[in-house]
Amino acid sequence: MASRPTVVLIPLWGSGHFMSALEAGKRLLAAGGGAFSLTVLVMQAPTQAKAVEVEGHVRREAALGLDIRFLQLPAVEHPTDCVDPVEFASRYVELHTPHVKAAITGLAPSSRAAAVVVDLFFTALFDVAHELAVPAYVYFASPAAFLALMLRLPALREDLTGPGFAEMEGTVDVPGLPPVPPSYMPACLVKSKIQSYDSFEYHGRRYMEARGIIVNTTVELEASVLAAIADGRCVPGRPAPALHAIGPVIWFEQKDDDQLQHECVQWLDAQPPASVVLLCFGSMGSHDAAQVREIAAGLQRSGHRFLWVLRGPPVAGTRHPTDANLDELLPEGFLEATAGRGLVWPTWAPQREILSHAAVGGFVTHCGWNSVLESLWFGVPMVPWPLYGEQHLNAFELVAGVGVAVALEMDRKKGFFVEAAELERAVRDLMDGGSEEGRKARAKVSETSAEFRRAVGDGGSSCTALQRLVAEILELPDGRR
Repeated sequence: MASRPTVVLIPLWGSGHFMSALEAGKRLLAAGGGAFSLTVLVMQAPTQAKAVEVEGHVRREAALGLDIRFLQLPAVEHPTDCVDPVEFASRYVELHTPHVKAAITGLAPSSRAAAVVVDLFFTALFDVAHELAVPAYVYFASPAAFLALMLRLPALREDLTGPGFAEMEGTVDVPGLPPVPPSYMPACLVKSKIQSYDSFEYHGRRYMEARGIIVNTTVELEASVLAAIADGRCVPGRPAPALHAIGPVIWFEQKDDDQLQHECVQWLDAQPPASVVLLCFGSMGSHDAAQVREIAAGLQRSGHRFLWVLRGPPVAGTRHPTDANLDELLPEGFLEATAGRGLVWPTWAPQREILSHAAVGGFVTHCGWNSVLESLWFGVPMVPWPLYGEQHLNAFELVAGVGVAVALEMDRKKGFFVEAAELERAVRDLMDGGSEEGRKARAKVSETSAEFRRAVGDGGSSCTALQRLVAEILELPDGRR
């Protein structure tokens, strides 16, 4: 049997990370034209719900018949006393180190590992790659702006006057972005425990060991940030690893021809073009009763059509929302008052399919990067309502850096609380076209959507970046395949 190398992909178990990394791997596989295969090392997810999700993803993708092999790694004990999810992920992955090494060394001689690609929180696995002399890459599922910030964290620590950025005076220098107010620093870096900062700084330092960083963005979307990283402005005196902007990496679920349309999509079919604002806050996004009442009042007073994916509070001890009880959460009379122009959906909804619908003209979003890319792909302008992770920095970039969104003022001292009048104002600005900010966002998002499609097409920036990455992995001269 002829020798053919494999690229080893090691994704994080969360769907947003797992499917984004797998889709990136599939694109790499296609760009390789059969020159190598893809081997995915699958860790046992730390919760039963996540494990079921991952099993479903693996089963569905394995059935496609692509040149992908999934290897389940042995289960490990869960680390205890972790202060945040990033520290947990980092320590959990460290416990997998011997199993990852065994899986890579156990590959058939005809399928040597040409490269190892790890999730942005899996840098502990660099030790295995270095030991086995296999080039290591990071798959960065977040924007380049967050990568620039993570690379800057060691230097920025000197400017901190307290835990995280919350107490910092002035603005934060994120190379390639306008000066960032501390209030827009990622929520994971402004909490009271400095250990969270430590976890992100650790990964930021280790990125410099990678042969390359594969980023889910485009040169057109984040040109100034990518240039700042490449020019060494994030870690002065040290050249950054090679950057490969291959985005937008978006996972589109295959739909059977005989599959019934989702009820939300059926409702959208009856609405005028670009008339509906979608409100959806991701797989871990929910609001308390007081905030739900404000959202309801703002939507009712805005007069606009809306599709609101409303989730209930998480079960104690988990971060994942439940199906909403509309009778308990919504103000009395709200559904009757908005009947015909509004739909409140209390459980999971097919966000990508909804954003692609001609009736959707705006998106109130938590600014998870996958959601942002989907919205930009379909040309839907946004109102950013960040909740956790790096989403606050994403929101700042969308408004101040890219210009595809209308800003939403929130009370950060009250847990990012938004008053009804402010939501009403933002929805009107976005949907009416009466404000300059709204008009600019709508024009810019149409331009960005066209740029995205060119980027992934033949000869586009992301397509070319993929081809360069393949040539680098295969160690071909002059970028030839």
